[in-house]
Amino acid sequence: MRIQSICCLLLLIACQQKTESRTTVDTSGTVQTKTTTVTATVPAIDTTATAEAKREATEAVKDASHATGTAMEKTGKEIQKRTKKH
Repeated sequence: MRIQSICCLLLLIACQQKTESRTTVDTSGTVQTKTTTVTATVPAIDTTATAEAKREATEAVKDASHATGTAMEKTGKEIQKRTKKH
C-alpha cells in the first residue's frame, strides 16, 4: 500500500510542468516574447528490485520470528528445569 502511494506521488510529480512567458517592449517599440517550459523528470522505479527487496525482508522477518520463538522455548525449558530442582 505504501509503495503504491509513493508511485502515485511520483507519477503526479513527473506529470508536472511549468511554463513561463515573458514579454518585453524596448524603447523602439520592438516586442519580444520568451517562453520557458520546465518539466520535472523522475527516475524510473525498478519494480523487480522492489519486489525482490520486499520478498527478502519478509523472509528475514520469518527467520527472526522463528529464532525468537526457539530462544523463548529454550529459555522456558531452562526455567522449568531450574524451578523443579528448588
